[in-house]
Amino acid sequence: MLRHRILSALVGIPLLIAAVWHGNLSLLVITGLLMVLAAVEIVTLFQRLNLYPLHGLAVGGSLFLLLNAYLYRDAALGGAVALILFIILGVMVFLYPAFSPVEGAVTLLAILYVGLFSYIYLLRLLPDGWIWLTFTLVGTWSSDTVAYFIGKKWGRRQLAPALSPGKTVEGAIGGLAGSLLAAAAFIIIYPFLPDGPLLLLGLLLGLAALLGDLVESVFKRQAGVKDAGDIIPGHGGILDRFDSMLFTAPLVYYYVGMFIIS
Repeated sequence: MLRHRILSALVGIPLLIAAVWHGNLSLLVITGLLMVLAAVEIVTLFQRLNLYPLHGLAVGGSLFLLLNAYLYRDAALGGAVALILFIILGVMVFLYPAFSPVEGAVTLLAILYVGLFSYIYLLRLLPDGWIWLTFTLVGTWSSDTVAYFIGKKWGRRQLAPALSPGKTVEGAIGGLAGSLLAAAAFIIIYPFLPDGPLLLLGLLLGLAALLGDLVESVFKRQAGVKDAGDIIPGHGGILDRFDSMLFTAPLVYYYVGMFIIS
């Protein structure tokens, strides 16, 4: 399992870093592909619970949020969400009872959850966006990786046994240490970045990464599966690999916009 995780990382990370470096359409396409695959995964999880959100709406709504980010950044996000809601309600009226209010609710949840991938693209559009997106990737990966190894080696006390029996308090603390170390490394590499705000961001990023991981665990636990998918050897599905990023990317985007470049 560990060998598969390492091999997948050796292939996937350079591709993602290349897309981050080039930005623009390359990153847009990669982000869109991740969203399509993640939307299929979340719909499949709901189907295991006998809930049937529409694949087309889930995929189309998620990509619409990404298109909105491409055209307007975050300026029209509220309007985009409102339009998606109106469309779902309209579909519910015409397809009822096959598409009930419950299916409409989980369709909206799927779209908004997967739509958080848009912030990966939005981060690149910030001033020094290359730095902030790279910081998010490195900080999230550092948190996840250190948490994994610390938890495997020294984990004793379960953090959330009802959700994820493998998560430990020791691993969670290790994850926070990993994200803080990533922030410290960026302060050394980019000395023009403010020390205090960046260290605080590192700590918050570790907390957001943990929360993102646990939220996906809720979906998987409810559906009775170990992984959301199997597209990435050793890692599971897209959501299994990027669950933390769905929370850390919006955090970094708004934190940097409000406290660092404002």
